Amino acid sequence: MTLLFDQNLSPRLPRLMSGVYPGSMHVRDLGLRDATDTQIWEYAKFNQYVLVSKDSDFQARSLLYGHPPKFIWLRVGNCPVKTIEDLLRTHSVLIHTFELDKENSHLMLP
Repeated sequence: MTLLFDQNLSPRLPRLMSGVYPGSMHVRDLGLRDATDTQIWEYAKFNQYVLVSKDSDFQARSLLYGHPPKFIWLRVGNCPVKTIEDLLRTHSVLIHTFELDKENSHLMLP
C-alpha cells in the first residue's frame, strides 16, 4: 500500500512511515505543492495511491465519487508529527485491510 500525504501533513511522513507504507509520497515531492484538491485526487487515482489528509473536502469527494482513490481522513487538529506517525502505526492493520475493502471509499481515524 502506498499513501499520498496531502499538503496539510508533514513532508517528513513518507520517510518516517517507509517501513510500514513503503513507496509513500508527499504531494510536495511530486510537484503538487500548490495543486488543487481535484488535481491531487486525480493524481492519487491514476497512480494508485491511498490519499491521506486532514481535509474534510476529500471526504465529501469520496462520498460523491467513490473510489479510486481510497481516502483516509485524519480527524485530528494541529498536532505534532509524532502524533500522526503514531496514529498511522497504531492503525496499520486497519489501514492495510481498508485498501482491500471493495465497498468503502474512505476511512476516518480519530
